[in-house]
Amino acid sequence: MTRIRIGTAGWSYEDWDGIVYPSPHGRDFHPLEFLARFIDCVEINSTFYRPAAAAMAASWVRRVAAFPEFLFAVKLHQAFSHERKRPLDSAAADAFKRGIEPLAAAGRLAALLIQFPWSFGFDEPNRDYLVTLLRMFAEYTLAVEVRQAAWDDPRTYALLAGHQAAFVNIDQPLVGRSLGPTAVVTNPNFSYVRLHGRNAKDWFRPGAGRDARYDYLYAKDELSEWVGRIKELASSSQSVFVITNNHYRGQALANALQIKNMTTGRKLEVPDGLLRQYPLLEEIVRRIKAGQKNLFDGLAGSVDEPGKEGPNGLVGT
Repeated sequence: MTRIRIGTAGWSYEDWDGIVYPSPHGRDFHPLEFLARFIDCVEINSTFYRPAAAAMAASWVRRVAAFPEFLFAVKLHQAFSHERKRPLDSAAADAFKRGIEPLAAAGRLAALLIQFPWSFGFDEPNRDYLVTLLRMFAEYTLAVEVRQAAWDDPRTYALLAGHQAAFVNIDQPLVGRSLGPTAVVTNPNFSYVRLHGRNAKDWFRPGAGRDARYDYLYAKDELSEWVGRIKELASSSQSVFVITNNHYRGQALANALQIKNMTTGRKLEVPDGLLRQYPLLEEIVRRIKAGQKNLFDGLAGSVDEPGKEGPNGLVGT
């Protein structure tokens, strides 16, 4: 049976306090431990900026001890994906591996995500570099994200399949030569989806900060499109990881919970603050408690147009 796991990119955001996380909260509160009550996995973003210390990775494992099926994806450090010095630094690679070893040893490491920037074009030198990187980290389940449309090519899929790496199917603002939505499986054991939002206005705007670029709440119709693709992926791979990266003000968790319900039919549990922020979720929870299954058909609070507020107060962005 295919397992669809849904989670968020990261968990440490100040603007989640009072929306995702209770505020104030006690001294013993940890956001990861709280988040694991609601989703199946999480992507670790901090490792992109600095390699994890093994002690820190071990603490993440302890935080989710009560959730034995909860998994982590780890984003590879930017030195390998963005700086791309040649030849590759094997000592730095070994240090990175030591830092995430506690996750692997505990059986909690789902994948190592290699996220390349939009500037990483589809040319022979870059393909050669990718092959070297895949070999360097071959002991892990690998997922590779590229963002230019030129990578949507049989040569890409053959390359990744040859290294048992997953092609990351992404949703991003379609600006210029950006890669559009796909449903590609290159590893029958594992497929990967990342949803970045569709905030085209700020995506490439000079000076736009992280929050502005990822400030986007997916509407019902947009999620439905991806649910179809996720189910298509599930028909060809044993597990599917779906990560929402539209993190600003908890939007990633709101959409992750909607996708979780739409793809699995499971009961939807939602943090209280998120229910207040996004009333559409409250309506979905009410329908679940009433025994309804087809939760999104004709839902009164759905929003299909950016900037328009639905009857339940959910605003499309």
